[in-house]
Amino acid sequence: MKKRKTQSTLRDTISGENVVISKNTLLGEGVIIGNGVIIHPGTIIGNNVTIQDYAIIGKPVIRSLRSRSTPAVMKKKTKIGNGTVIGAHSVIISSAEIGERCFIGDHAIVREGSKIGDETIVGGGVIVENNTTVGKRVKLQTACYITADMIIEDDVFIGPEAVTTNDKYMGKTADPFRGPIIRKRARIGASAVLLPGVVIGKDAVVGAGAVVTKDVKTRTMVLGVPAKMIKRLD
Repeated sequence: MKKRKTQSTLRDTISGENVVISKNTLLGEGVIIGNGVIIHPGTIIGNNVTIQDYAIIGKPVIRSLRSRSTPAVMKKKTKIGNGTVIGAHSVIISSAEIGERCFIGDHAIVREGSKIGDETIVGGGVIVENNTTVGKRVKLQTACYITADMIIEDDVFIGPEAVTTNDKYMGKTADPFRGPIIRKRARIGASAVLLPGVVIGKDAVVGAGAVVTKDVKTRTMVLGVPAKMIKRLD
């Protein structure tokens, strides 16, 4: 590792080898950058941020012929909050916003237009799709899939390999996509599946492996395929 002044901000930064930092990137103080990191234009990185080896920050959006990423979203700046750690080989797409003191695990992807709240953990291999809002102090465990156009409120737990979906007709129609809404402090077990548009109430629990096809009420536990309420939670 070596200490140098970046072309973009002229502030002291500790960085590894083969690092690419675009000229109009704004770096805070005390930033640590690993080997092979690429930081694209229009990125704002706060103070005391750590970016580990081969991470890509602010990666430009690649659009297919039927992509729903709007030019307005794509023009927003990529932001990494103070004290956040970005894991090795992770990718933060342009216009995504990561809050303060977050932890983004190795090989995680956060797509364009998504927002991650303060002190949230995005585990290794997690994918957060576009235009999704994740609250504060959320825990997204290893390899869970967070679909586009969904809302996750504060203090939610989502277990490993849980899957959320947003296309009720699996590509057959042009209906608007509707991801699930997960209210405060809800807990989703490992490998559970949430169908499009379902609402998981506050303090609710979805058991491991459950398939949720309809809304789950506040402070209830559901299990099974399809998921059914088994008890109220005091």
